[in-house]
Amino acid sequence: MKKYQNVALTIFIIILILAGFIWFFSLGLQNKDSDLSSTNGVLNSEESFFDFGTISMAAGKVSHTFKIKNTGPESLTITKIYSSCMCTEATFVKGDIKKGPFGMLGHGFIPKISQTLEPNEEAQIEVVFDPAAHGPAGLGKTERVVYLENSRKSGHLELLIKANVAP
Repeated sequence: MKKYQNVALTIFIIILILAGFIWFFSLGLQNKDSDLSSTNGVLNSEESFFDFGTISMAAGKVSHTFKIKNTGPESLTITKIYSSCMCTEATFVKGDIKKGPFGMLGHGFIPKISQTLEPNEEAQIEVVFDPAAHGPAGLGKTERVVYLENSRKSGHLELLIKANVAP
């Protein structure tokens, strides 16, 4: 009888572990497949994605500038900018105003930016990616996201960068 209890307990534990893996990986897929469109109804970007292609870790940091625009009929305040990884930073630029760089949430203090864009007003987000930040473990295909939160309750914009990091 005890033998059957041990087998049943082992099977139950294996099922729990498998269920945990399925749940964990389904969360990752939901985030990966989330809407990365450049529109949230008000804050838009000409492009929401940039691929650096193959870049060398030894060559140092690379950067790309995304143009953003308030396409709505009312003013909009960008409240927070942050990245998905410590290897990626973003700087807000509007005319002579330059704020940042802003990094990853949880790795230092991320201040509120509180920059207003009037209807049809444009700004830029300069994104800098450091391919050497993770050392040799960072080789290969990489995806990072810069998040812009705004004064709309559900308002945010995601800017995605990709790279294939080589030595």
